[in-house]
Amino acid sequence: MKIVRWGIAGVLAMVSLAWAGDKKDAPGQAVDSGSLGVFTNGHRIATETFSIEQSANGSVITSQFKTEEGIDKAAQSSELQLAPNGDIRKYEWKELSPGKTQATVAPSNEYLMEHISGAPDQKAPEDQPFLLPASTSVLDDYFFIQREVLVWRFMASACKQEKGELKCPVNQKTQFGSMNPHQRSSQPLSVEFSGRDKVNFKGAEHELNKFILHGEGGDWTLWLDDQFKLQRILVAGDNTEVIRD
Repeated sequence: MKIVRWGIAGVLAMVSLAWAGDKKDAPGQAVDSGSLGVFTNGHRIATETFSIEQSANGSVITSQFKTEEGIDKAAQSSELQLAPNGDIRKYEWKELSPGKTQATVAPSNEYLMEHISGAPDQKAPEDQPFLLPASTSVLDDYFFIQREVLVWRFMASACKQEKGELKCPVNQKTQFGSMNPHQRSSQPLSVEFSGRDKVNFKGAEHELNKFILHGEGGDWTLWLDDQFKLQRILVAGDNTEVIRD
């Protein structure tokens, strides 16, 4: 896997990937932004618009999810704030349509606490503790760019930079803990690098870096380009595909 404009050192401090040259210390630097199309059985059903910014104080990942015209209307937003070491500072999820549920996750003493309000039939706000450390990865429903952040974290822990190239062990799993605030659940999972892969999508063949996320609900396959930006996700069990616009 060749490094094009990135090197090991600090992108989202948590993943230790940084922008090359003198930009790496710039305040509020944009690390990645764009949109992802969500497809089921080949039909586009939704769009996720996202941005990832890094500063000396940590990183912020924001995302907006909205269904397409003709699909049951749904809109949600999220913001994940990370400390320089990658720990969760705060995570906010809001349902904008059709309901108004919202949740916040933040450290409380040594563990994480989720605060939920506005849920159907909920008479009062609810707090749910998770016996998880702040280093847990947030992988919420509908916000697929959070999987890119997890792959960066995998590369920071499992890969090494050698003579201008990033060397990742092939088919070697690295374990992580994760939580899904929308489902109020947590699970262990693992990530592995499967090597270079030629894949056809968007009417052309692309040679990308293939990663597999193994979880209790099945496997997700992710492809990233040589700038380590997410290009495609395939969730075979759900007939779901996510493609960068």
